[in-house]
Amino acid sequence: MPARRGRGAVLAAAVLAGACQKQGAPAGGAAPLGPGSEQASAFYDEGVAWAKKAELAPLPTPPPPPSPMPKGAEPPAAPEFKPEEIQAVSFFEKAIAARPDDPRAHLALAELLAPHAVHRHEIEDQAAWRKPARGKKTPPPPTPEPSGIDYGADRIVRSYEAAIQGDPSAKAPVEALIAFAVRVKQIEAAEGALQELVKRVKESPEPFLRYGDFMLTVKRDPDGAIEQYRQALIWRPEDEATRAKVAAIYIDMGADAYAKKQYAIAQSQFAQAVKYVTDKGSPQGLRLQDYQRRLREIRGR
Repeated sequence: MPARRGRGAVLAAAVLAGACQKQGAPAGGAAPLGPGSEQASAFYDEGVAWAKKAELAPLPTPPPPPSPMPKGAEPPAAPEFKPEEIQAVSFFEKAIAARPDDPRAHLALAELLAPHAVHRHEIEDQAAWRKPARGKKTPPPPTPEPSGIDYGADRIVRSYEAAIQGDPSAKAPVEALIAFAVRVKQIEAAEGALQELVKRVKESPEPFLRYGDFMLTVKRDPDGAIEQYRQALIWRPEDEATRAKVAAIYIDMGADAYAKKQYAIAQSQFAQAVKYVTDKGSPQGLRLQDYQRRLREIRGR
């Protein structure tokens, strides 16, 4: 499969470099051996303990409003992070500082911060669609997070990528990055992770199918989707669902060309679709035949 340029190529190179630099590092996300390992592990264990406490802790409450409340002022919002989460972040950061190539702390930090980043993204996304009422001013930007924790999407993507680099055989950080990046619309990062998944899941059509679905529905790249679906068909040539996906893309592209009166292009796309339609009597097959009939009528005029 030809490699695509962009963040995926950078991530692949980083993973390869990390694998070459590791000297017999244990697989499965285990802590690497070497200077700083004991201290890093101790910090990591503390972070895990605080993260577990955070799961059971109540949500933060807003600070008391000023008295008297200024006219038109919004009441103060609750802090983003629980005190237990702040402690966990601190220990994971210390673990990373003590042992930067330990993938466990990078992954744990990303997993802790990711839900907060998703929540912020959803709020910002909603605000972008919401127009202020006539006569009302645009609301001011949110108050900076008192903890000072950076939970921006870029930081979390970097943490996931560091976890991926630190363990060249693990699938969990790759899967987690795909899910997160799609949620917060970090498209380049999601594609890079999908490329990495293709490399790590051997002799299976599944990663190619997921990559193809991503290219079709998220990146809106039908040609890129076809490329991945064809790779999937190498491993499962008679898979009707995948063949139908490829046929549908070719039919849609042919229909678009037909609507623009680009009949030669439409004919070429429909000819490709024929190769993947397994049931000529299906709705897909009948749709294809209808377009082919229309083209014959145009040529016969």
